[in-house]
Amino acid sequence: MSDPTTAPTTSVLARLDADATAARDRLFDWLRIPSVSAQPAHAGDCVRAAEWVRDQLAAIGFAAELRPTPGHPVVIAHHPGTGPAGAPRLLYYGHYDVQPAEPLDLWVSPPFAPVEVQGPHGPRVVARGAVDDKGQTLMWIEALRAWHAVAGGPPVPVTVVIEGEEETGSTNLDAFLAANRDALRADVAVISDTGMWDIETPAITTRLRGLVYAQIDLFAASRDLHSGLYGGSALNPINLLARILGDLHDAEGRVRLPGFYDGVRELTAEQRAAWDSLGFDEAAFLGEVGLSVPAGERGRSGPERLWARPTADVNGIWGGYTGEGSKTVIAAEAHAKVSFRLVPGQDPAKVEDAFRQFVNERLPADARVEFRMRGGSPGIEIPDDSPWVRAARAVLAEEYGRPAVLIGAGGSIPVVESLRRLLGLDSLLLGFGLADDGMHSPNEKFELRCFHGGARSHARLLGRLAGP
Repeated sequence: MSDPTTAPTTSVLARLDADATAARDRLFDWLRIPSVSAQPAHAGDCVRAAEWVRDQLAAIGFAAELRPTPGHPVVIAHHPGTGPAGAPRLLYYGHYDVQPAEPLDLWVSPPFAPVEVQGPHGPRVVARGAVDDKGQTLMWIEALRAWHAVAGGPPVPVTVVIEGEEETGSTNLDAFLAANRDALRADVAVISDTGMWDIETPAITTRLRGLVYAQIDLFAASRDLHSGLYGGSALNPINLLARILGDLHDAEGRVRLPGFYDGVRELTAEQRAAWDSLGFDEAAFLGEVGLSVPAGERGRSGPERLWARPTADVNGIWGGYTGEGSKTVIAAEAHAKVSFRLVPGQDPAKVEDAFRQFVNERLPADARVEFRMRGGSPGIEIPDDSPWVRAARAVLAEEYGRPAVLIGAGGSIPVVESLRRLLGLDSLLLGFGLADDGMHSPNEKFELRCFHGGARSHARLLGRLAGP
């Protein structure tokens, strides 16, 4: 692999530095398009956002097009590269859709009117999609743009896939990947939808938790009942649901589903030492959101609970009368949404079955339950000794002047599992967001320092992977 400090990479980095203001302006242009995939009123905006990024790729030498899906379109683009034969092909993935901006009254500026403001780390961009994922996607597009300006294109073959349904579960992505398997062949996928350890320290994410999501609907009487006339005699499904959900954890914070921990592996001594060396301040982590006492499994460190241990959480619960004032009613039904974050080694299908069993075992006579499973994905572990991770660690150290840390992520990025299952690709998760960026929240932001450092890091990576 080539030394990324030599030409033409040095010229590419200089080009990125000179073009920083124009890159920021392009980011602003993209952020102004309210591509909210969850809201039908913005379907046209999603198409506009897809067309915008297609045109950006076409302008830097890619064969780029929009491919329709039953939902929002996918942008697909190819470049043969300018380097020698045999160089690895990279598949870059991103998404142009964003979360809804509500509640609008909590924004300090309109969510789709991006602004640059000063923060503790210098200028930052505030807008919906600033970091998730338009900003992080545009980082590597800017790196490709600089390579195009200096060398006529990237030094390795590149395929790009940018979808418009990530924020709604990537409903149509698996079918798209399967139908285009030959066109999407690559050696590794590169994704920037994760974060740094802190503003000074780059990170590569090598573990992701998976997800099982369920809605349970409990039914009892044929109609709502007067609590004075029936209370003490009729089954109350809200009381029953509360008891069942309260039974999910034991006193030590462990999940009580049968077989839930089957396949869960303990950390190796090396992993534990590496995570302990990060100096994770759990008190500060919780303090930022107004909490002070760690929950979850007892006897585990913060990083271990967040990255290597599975969870069960009630995400919503409702039933009966919830309006103003009082209404003495025993509701006929009760509902809850429950999510399970999974770690590598767990089988989502077995967790679904265990949850059904757990609930059914606790149902008395006259109670009936329906389950609505919203799909599941397994936890992912990416080999940290792969040539892709080694190359990324090298270029991040060169860009930031300190070693990159290998971290986990408590959330899920389902496309990583899809790329492995459908295309046989591992993913290089090279993210530049920060913990306080406010993804999915009002006043989402992206530090311009991170945006520019991310673009430079991607430029270096392309140069290193091109080979001597």
